[in-house]
Amino acid sequence: MSQDYLKHVRNDRFAQLLGIEVVEVRPGYGLVEMSVGEKHLNGIGTVQGGALFTLADYAFAVACNAEGVVTVAINASISFFKAPQGRVIRAEAKEESGSRKVCGYRVEVKDEDGTLVASFSGLGYRKSGE
Repeated sequence: MSQDYLKHVRNDRFAQLLGIEVVEVRPGYGLVEMSVGEKHLNGIGTVQGGALFTLADYAFAVACNAEGVVTVAINASISFFKAPQGRVIRAEAKEESGSRKVCGYRVEVKDEDGTLVASFSGLGYRKSGE
């Protein structure tokens, strides 16, 4: 995995706080994972929705920044389908559309069994000169 692909996201302190790790990255694609611990759980003992959103958002950031141009989210949404099972959750981001300034991504969040637990859609703005 080229460290050049990660230059804009490797110092993401919030992703580090949650223990999110990059598994694979290339332009237009990112795969990240998070091992579930007590800090990720909500009051009823399931993974907190914000943790799932952050995992998906980080996969989106990894994928769309891999081309080397600073890209920031201008819109993001998530749909939750079920509580994840197991101890590891993965988020896989794939570019669906892209132009010089705007890019669209779909991120699938899956639990340890490969069951889809959430779907994230992100729209990015590619900044120039950074």
